[in-house]
Amino acid sequence: MFQQVAVVGATGAVGRIMLQLLAERNLPVKNYKFLASARSAGQSLEFQGKSHKIEELTPHAFAGCDLVIASTPDDVAAKHLPDAVKAGATVIDESGYFRMRPDVALVIPEVNPQAAIDAKGIIASPNCSTTQMVLALKPLHDASRLRRVIVSSYQAVSGAGLQGTVDLYEGSKAHLAGEDYAYTAFAHPIAFNAIPQIGGFKEDGYTSEELKMVYETRKIMGIPDLLVCPTCVRVPVANCHSETITVETERPISPDEARELFAAFPGIIVVDEPGKGRYPMPSDCTGRDEVFVGRIRRDLSHPNGLSFWCVSDNLRKGAATNAIQIAELLAEHRFAARARG
Repeated sequence: MFQQVAVVGATGAVGRIMLQLLAERNLPVKNYKFLASARSAGQSLEFQGKSHKIEELTPHAFAGCDLVIASTPDDVAAKHLPDAVKAGATVIDESGYFRMRPDVALVIPEVNPQAAIDAKGIIASPNCSTTQMVLALKPLHDASRLRRVIVSSYQAVSGAGLQGTVDLYEGSKAHLAGEDYAYTAFAHPIAFNAIPQIGGFKEDGYTSEELKMVYETRKIMGIPDLLVCPTCVRVPVANCHSETITVETERPISPDEARELFAAFPGIIVVDEPGKGRYPMPSDCTGRDEVFVGRIRRDLSHPNGLSFWCVSDNLRKGAATNAIQIAELLAEHRFAARARG
């Protein structure tokens, strides 16, 4: 049992879901503490039927913690999470700050669990768009090594935080009323629109979100030379990211074989009856912890190609659920090892 677990950022969009999952999944924890900025410190938070006071996030706030689960902006993670490691805690970090550091494990439990088991200090959880794609790529790669991945993402406004959702709802109301609306989370109107930019533009005309999909995928899958070509688009959907994914493998994988591989892999649900109008959609997948795949078909442009559609709740498996699953993995391994010892 973890003696004390600190949750950092519990009042945010992802943090709220983490609390819900911690309550539902009964992680073995003796005591919880909740940390936030000075602005939120002192507020009350309801968890497991009790009222808890939020404490201020300071260098000494992690004393006595053996696990920290954090969902914060990058700058907050960079400033405070090393203090948690110094205090002796293992840290599961949702931010992007530490993901590509060579000494930090980047983990999806269904894909590379040993990386979390072997990790020291900080364990990073991947970007939401990366997580659902890599989970779907893993069974295909296990069957026939991946050579190339082409992906286009259609990302929900919830990925931009609580304000992103406000912008969609209020911007849509304003648009329908013929009124102006001052968007906060987006540089362009998101209502009735699609924005082909998520993050700032970086090398070779790719955005930071797109480059995350390249570099994080290579690191998690252990394929440093994997060819990945991403395009990330923000769309007026409240929740759940969708992706069109085309892969090239060393040998052909037929659609029927792919369906069997997907169906047998933990965390994936196949919904693939296009003749009956059955395929994954955000409206059906929100609030779920799985990754859904459908529209599985042969790539007409390459004999070793396969294309499919992938949908997942970006706040759950793309963020909160993955972090809690890492905590469960650590608990299972550590406490089982102690029992054997």
